[in-house]
Amino acid sequence: MAGNNRTPLEASSARPARLVALRQAREAWTQADDPVARLYRRVSMTLSLETLLGIFAEELGQVLPFGQLVYRHRLGHQDFVYTSGMGGPHRCDYQLNLEGNHYGALSLTRRTRFTEDELEAIEFLLGILICPLRNACQYALVEQAALTDSLTEIPNKRALDMALARDCSIGDRHGDAFTLILCDLDYFKDVNDTFGHVIGDHILKATAKALREATRDGDSIFRFGGEEFAVLLPHADSTDGEQVADRIRAAIHDIRIPCGDRQARVTASAGVATRRKEETPVQWLARADDALYRAKDGGRNRTHIAHVIA
Repeated sequence: MAGNNRTPLEASSARPARLVALRQAREAWTQADDPVARLYRRVSMTLSLETLLGIFAEELGQVLPFGQLVYRHRLGHQDFVYTSGMGGPHRCDYQLNLEGNHYGALSLTRRTRFTEDELEAIEFLLGILICPLRNACQYALVEQAALTDSLTEIPNKRALDMALARDCSIGDRHGDAFTLILCDLDYFKDVNDTFGHVIGDHILKATAKALREATRDGDSIFRFGGEEFAVLLPHADSTDGEQVADRIRAAIHDIRIPCGDRQARVTASAGVATRRKEETPVQWLARADDALYRAKDGGRNRTHIAHVIA
């Protein structure tokens, strides 16, 4: 019967040789400067969708000229769009699918027509991109879930904390104005006690929808906790904040949830605080919270502008 006739000494001496060969292959791979090896290496090093697409655009541009790259995908409850470069009249489009799942659409445009050889090269490079792209999309969904309120499908308090820190940093570097609105539903416990928590949840969802409709595309809305919501307004002062807060309160006042022969409805109180220079996120949030408390203490269903807390 045939078998492995190598002695233990021969087998042990073969292992270092295989390790040397592996090391040499690894060095050749990491030092290779051809477009395929470079793209493979770079896209395997990140789970950031934006970074990944930037790498692909850069490496593709080294192979063939293009004017603009646009990638679009619906990730959970949010639309993700990545754009690089300027467009042109000639275009090629790709639906990015893997194992029956869709991972977005990618378009390339430029001034001259794409040749068959160029289209073949694009498709080959997209084949390298697709697995890292799937991983990045899945990671983005996990991140989104961690920062999203499951009931209202808007960002949660953790997302608000991150946004406050970001805007404080931007404000200190560039002097941009940011205004924070805290909005709390009045007597919401009475709604739950009278109509039940299912109706209360419907009101919370309707409130999130009202916030979306009462704010601009560049504004950010959050569920701060319970029946409390927050809105961050970039490039806005206290006057702007007061106007938005009043618009939000009016939209919430118009909410009607049918419940048998009655309708559940609520009002809201709001506190508005424009960030002061060098103010920390905690201090900024505390001023907005104090303004909200004063709105409630003043009779509810009103807006109060924050004062400086010494």
